[in-house]
Amino acid sequence: MSLNDRIKGRVIALDRRLAPWAAKSRAHAFAYEFLLFGLKQAWASLFGGLMLGLLLATRLWWPNDAPLARYDFLVIAALAIQTGLIALRLERWNEALVILIFHVVGTAMEVFKIAHGSWSYPEPSVLRLGGVPLFSGFMYGCVGSYMARAIRLFDIRFEHYPPPWTTWVLALGAYVNFFTHHYIWDFRWLLFAWSVLIFGRAWFQFTPWLKARRMPMLLGFFLVALFIWFAENLGTFANAWIYPSQRDGWHMVSPAKLGSWYLLMMLSYVLVMVVHPPRMAPPPGTLRAVTPGLDEPS
Repeated sequence: MSLNDRIKGRVIALDRRLAPWAAKSRAHAFAYEFLLFGLKQAWASLFGGLMLGLLLATRLWWPNDAPLARYDFLVIAALAIQTGLIALRLERWNEALVILIFHVVGTAMEVFKIAHGSWSYPEPSVLRLGGVPLFSGFMYGCVGSYMARAIRLFDIRFEHYPPPWTTWVLALGAYVNFFTHHYIWDFRWLLFAWSVLIFGRAWFQFTPWLKARRMPMLLGFFLVALFIWFAENLGTFANAWIYPSQRDGWHMVSPAKLGSWYLLMMLSYVLVMVVHPPRMAPPPGTLRAVTPGLDEPS
């Protein structure tokens, strides 16, 4: 039996013990559903959470005279985590392929941005490309990993989903703008407007427990971008990378970066949709045939 199957079995057993308590009142049911929502979010964020933990831990306790550079250790650790997720069947091969593509796309952008002084990596390392430590690409991969796992864990379905070609226009436009705004005008506001136009009517349904809940897709995108921004603040606090304004001391990353993360997330989202094509949602409030807990519907 795989680790994933064991975890599912324990969660199902726990659900059988707690479900009678949750059925006693609406307050109990809400508390239990909220607990499951948090557990699924944490489980979906497994790769990102482990990477952030390593960034902070190595910042606090990495020896100055260690024979292995901290950044190089992070590369090796990220590879080990990714390999472990696949070996333990916590991530699928097609998802890993998309995450690898996003890793390459992110690293290419990093090389360009470093050359233009947008941010920097202040510590030495051997495993780097064009001044960019190779662990940085895995930070982009964390976003793709979260999205792929969340779609399965919450059995996400969509209402009024736009034509796929419109999402590709948005994703490619966002990626191109990250490069071209250094030379021509920044057209991100057109991209924001385009995202509102195509996703303005779209909702997604997610299932924390037994009943499907709804949320506007634009709100969901903003919340994911917000949590990525929180993670970025932890990453800069851990001195994994820094912005020019942080060279004389750490301070919080400007909230203006939320727009950049929103657009970059669109690229990740569209890539994940390659392996998890959007599925149409049933009527709101429908009871789903989904096993409670950390089940991952196929």
